[in-house]
Amino acid sequence: MRSLLFVPGDSEKKLAKGLGSGADALIVDLEDSVALDNKPAARRMAAEFIASAKDGPALYVRVNDLSTGLTDDDLAAVVKAGPAGIMLPKSNSGEDVGRLAVRLRVHEAEAGIEDGATRIIPIITETPAGVLAAGTYAGTSARLAGLTWGAEDLSAEVGAAATRDEAGLYTDLFRFARLSTILAACAAEVAPIDTVFPNFRDEAAFLRDTREGARDGFTGRMAIHPAQVAVINEVFTPSAEAVAEARAVVDAFAAAGNPGVVAIDGKMYDRPHLKRAERLLARAR
Repeated sequence: MRSLLFVPGDSEKKLAKGLGSGADALIVDLEDSVALDNKPAARRMAAEFIASAKDGPALYVRVNDLSTGLTDDDLAAVVKAGPAGIMLPKSNSGEDVGRLAVRLRVHEAEAGIEDGATRIIPIITETPAGVLAAGTYAGTSARLAGLTWGAEDLSAEVGAAATRDEAGLYTDLFRFARLSTILAACAAEVAPIDTVFPNFRDEAAFLRDTREGARDGFTGRMAIHPAQVAVINEVFTPSAEAVAEARAVVDAFAAAGNPGVVAIDGKMYDRPHLKRAERLLARAR
């Protein structure tokens, strides 16, 4: 998944609009964008939307975090509709993914859904404990589809006045959270997914920030507005030139009997180059 667009779970208009956004996935939100009093209605609306929208983008649901006491009601409403997965906010460690996986297994069994069909993407840096436990997700659950991060909730937890400096760059605290997510996802062998860019009207800054994420290893990004989707899809789709170069590297190693090093047009390529090429081709597919 390159682009994951947040859509409020209590807005029929925005849910419908999301289907035509071009996003690879929609994140139907039951958490921050839905007021507490409106959560029961949002659960019903989300379940009806998921059940009726089987063709198109993958449908994930961001439930309320495990500490709220609302998660079980969220899952009871939406899992039976058959979403592709659940996004878990404020995940404090891989143990939280395991706790969610147990709940999903029960709800899948009750709904007659195949065991393990519902994937999980946790947001792993919204609490200080979550940042420090970023390395605990490897091997937690076969349901794990990716890891993503968030800056705004973390800033509130630690009392940071801002997430970025005057030049628009993340301060050290949030750079650490961002890089921890990339490393944690790669260690767990799942997709590293970049966080949202709140100022959707600053298109130039958003494009620059998204390109930096792709450069550093993210393979997709979350969006808060449909206008961001096309940029995300473009940046995270490997170019024809990059695919051709990766194919040449893979073919050269295969033709040489998979040695440690090969030469292509006077340039040496070793096994890390091969691994990077294989990853890019897998993304392109």
